[in-house]
Amino acid sequence: MKAVVMRETGGPEVLSLEELATPEISSASQLKVRIAAAGINPVDTKLRARGVLLPDGLPAVLGCDAAGVVVETGSEVTEFRPGDEVWYCSGGLGGLQGNYAEYAVVEESVCCRKPVSVDFAHAAAAPLVLITAWEALFGRARLTDEKTLLVHAGAGGVGHVAIQLAKQAGARVLTTVSTPEKQAFVTALGADAAIDYRERDFVDEVMRLTDGAGADVVLDTVGGDIFKASINATAPYGDLVTLLDPGPQVEWKEARNRNLRIGFTLMLTPMLRHLPQARANQAAILRDCAEMIDSGSLRIHVGDSLALEQAKEAHELIEQGRMQGKLVLVP
Repeated sequence: MKAVVMRETGGPEVLSLEELATPEISSASQLKVRIAAAGINPVDTKLRARGVLLPDGLPAVLGCDAAGVVVETGSEVTEFRPGDEVWYCSGGLGGLQGNYAEYAVVEESVCCRKPVSVDFAHAAAAPLVLITAWEALFGRARLTDEKTLLVHAGAGGVGHVAIQLAKQAGARVLTTVSTPEKQAFVTALGADAAIDYRERDFVDEVMRLTDGAGADVVLDTVGGDIFKASINATAPYGDLVTLLDPGPQVEWKEARNRNLRIGFTLMLTPMLRHLPQARANQAAILRDCAEMIDSGSLRIHVGDSLALEQAKEAHELIEQGRMQGKLVLVP
């Protein structure tokens, strides 16, 4: 099969299209999937540049999420049969093969039936960002309909689904964007206010929009100085959840004075720490999201679909930081 292989760390040029042996089922609980599309996420670019997360993980095939068609099942598989369309988040961290490839072998427990109302590209773009947003908002921050949420980078992969999930829960949603086009995009998704952070200080705007109270929940998808500034935009006794390492330079005094609850969300933890029940819980999130997608209450925005051999270009687009929605690779 064809696959995009990473044999060393570095820039996008370390990704090369190669011919690999097609993976085969090695456990009775596994499925073999012909991949129709694979999602690309910012974490892929970090793994490529800094190194995979599992020891002795090179060479590696990146890509954590995908959608495709079951072509073979292990003897103990009960929920799926050849021909079923599935979506999932599995592999891509080094060691276990990722999804920048034509085929993958995955555990039945992490697979769900693909939403019937969307194509493979839209389904493949969704698992990692959906699980991330869901765990951040409802697992860490315990978001309810009484709260105001600030989502950073609302037009991005995680951001654009977080807005929709929060609105489904009845929350008031504020978000930051960088262009008028993204402002229109997030407003169409249901955001109550879109703050152009290039034109206005987002902390001042959040305080103005909340009558000085601050946001009950802040979802930081950017990190660095944005995380630090977000402390001042979070209401006392509020939740500040980040997807990134805040770094060693954070001054925590104001967070303590506000009695904030600081949360971290890394949806890859169940794969990294081999937590089968947590992975099954994430599959349950995808089942709930599939129902929302098919009902029309949740949509996934795909910014572009590229061929498998264009993985280098895809990583370059991600690192430029101007993407709206998600990118996918189509073998």
